[in-house]
Amino acid sequence: MLPKNAIEKIQANVSKPCFWKSLSPGQTWKSKSMRIIPEDFVRRTRGAFEHRVVFSVRWENSWQLWLEREKNELFMIEEDWNEFVDDNHLGPNDNLFIKHDETMNLEVQIFKNNGVEIIDVPLGVEPETEPFHPTPKKPHKETTPASSFASGSGCSANGGTNGRAKQRSSDVKNPERYLLNPENPYFVQAVTKRNDVLYVSRPVVQSYRLKFGPVKSTITYLLPGEKKEEGENRIYNGKPCFSGWSVLCRRHNLNIGDSVVCELERSGGVVTAVRVHFVKKD
Repeated sequence: MLPKNAIEKIQANVSKPCFWKSLSPGQTWKSKSMRIIPEDFVRRTRGAFEHRVVFSVRWENSWQLWLEREKNELFMIEEDWNEFVDDNHLGPNDNLFIKHDETMNLEVQIFKNNGVEIIDVPLGVEPETEPFHPTPKKPHKETTPASSFASGSGCSANGGTNGRAKQRSSDVKNPERYLLNPENPYFVQAVTKRNDVLYVSRPVVQSYRLKFGPVKSTITYLLPGEKKEEGENRIYNGKPCFSGWSVLCRRHNLNIGDSVVCELERSGGVVTAVRVHFVKKD
């Protein structure tokens, strides 16, 4: 467990409701007691969540955890909690600092007993995002149903770099060939169980110098067959993202291991739409 002075230092400038989780003698991270959300925390957040929470960490991963109430205590579902524990390789020297962000969203920081914060993907955990430095390639002609789309913005990646930035996913060969407009910014996103929102990684944002609309303003998902769905611009832990992602994945029967080429369309320099190209795993 962290020394008291370290805990006080970490909490010094935190005004939002928060709580700690660390192991006591005889406990493991998968003990039932570790799945409890403290009642005091629930009261202080004033009913901001009832059925689920979303944990977000420093390296842009997020996990959706469903909740259940037993008597007077609120528990995270065992399967969801165990997945979070396994994905982050939590051990006896780890401490979780959990802070309310907004509504159902909770920011999670992981500290070692010596006070060092884990700010990158723990050893053995697959990151959701990573820098990508490709060699320039001639754009390929669109070969998916998205070829029937009309370009909504006609914008290019002017103001960005000539290279591409990519979010980690399963191997998608020549993702540029899926683009309706080869000059549009894009990244490749793997479909995972734990992503509730669609994050845009820092390398992608920086490479293209992307700008986003106000929080809770509409973002449009442009789908094959000229269909559209809507989400919202959000910011979690200082990172831009779009809501509606998990719903879109379920609605279109995407499975873990599938990938989506996300082509960003801009108007007036601001990202207004995500044109999605589904790439099913073999």
